[in-house]
Amino acid sequence: MLLIISSSRDDSVHAVLPKLRARGVPLLWWDEADYPGASTLTTGYLDGRWRQTLTCRGETHDLSRVTAVWYRRPDTPSAPDVREPSQREFAEYVAGHALAGAYDLMVGARWMPARPRHAQAIDNKLLHLYRAAQIGFAIVDTVVTNDPDELVPAWNRAGGRLITKTLGFRQFTLDGEYGHLYTEVVPRRRLSGRHRLRYGPAMLQPQVPKAYELRVTVVGERVFAARIDSQASRLTAVDWRHYDDPKVGYAAYDLPRDVADRCVRLVAGLGLTFGALDFIVTPDGRYVFLELNVNGQWAFVEMLTGMPIGDAIADWLADATTRSHTEDSTDVQ
Repeated sequence: MLLIISSSRDDSVHAVLPKLRARGVPLLWWDEADYPGASTLTTGYLDGRWRQTLTCRGETHDLSRVTAVWYRRPDTPSAPDVREPSQREFAEYVAGHALAGAYDLMVGARWMPARPRHAQAIDNKLLHLYRAAQIGFAIVDTVVTNDPDELVPAWNRAGGRLITKTLGFRQFTLDGEYGHLYTEVVPRRRLSGRHRLRYGPAMLQPQVPKAYELRVTVVGERVFAARIDSQASRLTAVDWRHYDDPKVGYAAYDLPRDVADRCVRLVAGLGLTFGALDFIVTPDGRYVFLELNVNGQWAFVEMLTGMPIGDAIADWLADATTRSHTEDSTDVQ
């Protein structure tokens, strides 16, 4: 059985679900937000065996029958009936630990992109740059720091063309509205406020000239590269995630074999079965690695280019689900 763990609002799961059903894949779609409030999870060592059951929506499922897990983007554990805030936080905290332990014992299953604790542990931009350089990708000079005295030297080394990016995505409120940080150019006037860097470590890199950019999606050993003509719009020139689809073209891209092979090696070497990689292609044709997104979005690439990424995901999950496993696959040695 395939276990899909994600929010019920996840459009990517909705896109793949018909493909999985067409392949006859038995599956359960479940969200961590239903636990512990609306689901029960029982893990136990009895009579010399580990057993795990998940009960949700009135049905009980034997997790030893799970041979593949697609861990997408679940909401967090929720105990809404616990009224007192600190007690509710405690209940949800303990629920998170119970889930992590249960996932670790599902040793008979293959995971996309990886077990949550592993994916979280390796979701680090510096680690990705380090590994990318090890296997031969070009990367740019990079400094991650909260030392205000590092900003001006970095700006000077970049010849006044310095960019800054955050180390991870997290929403915050500013003047009562939600926002998050994009990649930005650091203008000279910002140097006078460099003391603020003390409280928000940032990644500093010289701005690399771009002919265009690539989003490369790796599914197992299959590679789908999309060209993004980000320089066609001032809005997307520094960070294409500002999106200006009427002006910015997206197209399937024929990635050189050696570059595609290194993409697969990078993803696999991090213990992942899926990854979304971002590159700059310079005017002189160099491929410069920027970052890897452990559970990056891919549906927009399929929609805009027609590449069958969803089919590749369905194929991988179907193959993982049908692989033989022993009755004692949840036993931990």
